[in-house]
Amino acid sequence: MVDRRVAHAGRQVALSLDGVRLDGDLVVPAGAAGLVAFAHGSGSSRSSPRNRLVAERLNDAGLATLLLDLLSAEEGRVDEWTGHLRFDIDLLARRMIGAVDWARGEPLTRQLPLGLFGASTGAAAALIAAAARPDDVRAVVSRGGRPDLAADALEQVRAPTLLIVGQADPEVLDLNRAAARRLAGPHELVVVPGATHLFEEPGALEKVADEAARWFAARLGPSGVTPTRA
Repeated sequence: MVDRRVAHAGRQVALSLDGVRLDGDLVVPAGAAGLVAFAHGSGSSRSSPRNRLVAERLNDAGLATLLLDLLSAEEGRVDEWTGHLRFDIDLLARRMIGAVDWARGEPLTRQLPLGLFGASTGAAAALIAAAARPDDVRAVVSRGGRPDLAADALEQVRAPTLLIVGQADPEVLDLNRAAARRLAGPHELVVVPGATHLFEEPGALEKVADEAARWFAARLGPSGVTPTRA
């Protein structure tokens, strides 16, 4: 068995979307089976320690990751004061679609099956991108997400979707259950016992990372297994 518990080499990338520069961190392990692009939300960024923990788990499972800022540096500074851009779902989704297109054109990643991981409002952006690029996106995972904000796009998502919510996050859990009923494609809802919205409880975030790795490994690998509808 190969011991993957080593630091994976990565590189910084810059995407030009909407006339602004978006910075990202790309890690491609040797022999990667697929690529997972992260959509951050609610004032977060590619530096999110929670998403970085998940990304490292995916890297250990042999998956490449793209942690991308969906706001430019200047937009991020403005949003810290106003908080309005983090809820601009159209903007976040448009940039996530641009990230999908970039990954399909980038020589290092264009041959890798693609999945999307969205957190908070970023989950809505990921689902809208999956609906807009059904031939490119093969799986979606939402962590403590707001899939309800994807609105009518939910009924156009064909990619198998995993919704992960904390048991002690009742409002978001209800929103996820309602959104799951609207998803057109195969889906599953995992409730993490005792976890709150940020999964700060011991072992909660590790559970999220393991579930995400399970979902993506099964659907981005050669077999592309599709689950039965939940």
